Amino acid sequence: MAANPPGPGLQNKARVAILAELEKERRRLMQNHSMNTPGASIPLCRPMLKETRENTEQQHILVQQKAALQHAHAHSSGYFITQDSSFGNLILPVLPRLEPES
Repeated sequence: MAANPPGPGLQNKARVAILAELEKERRRLMQNHSMNTPGASIPLCRPMLKETRENTEQQHILVQQKAALQHAHAHSSGYFITQDSSFGNLILPVLPRLEPES
């Protein structure tokens, strides 16, 4: 004879109990890990250093773009825009739009 499966209410209670036990175990492990690891409670500065480095690089690129744009406008009769390029160009030449003759 096959046993009847537990009802939905019993299954939900079992799931809640399992999830509560898992959460309790996770907290215990996190607490043990932080006690066993010196300086574990001190946040690491690596992500902040990466963000600072990326921000500095972006500022450096903007300064280079501005200088390249000023130089191009002073020494050329063309039009240029600042644009990120797949080829590393800081500025790109733009063909002017001509108004249609009426």
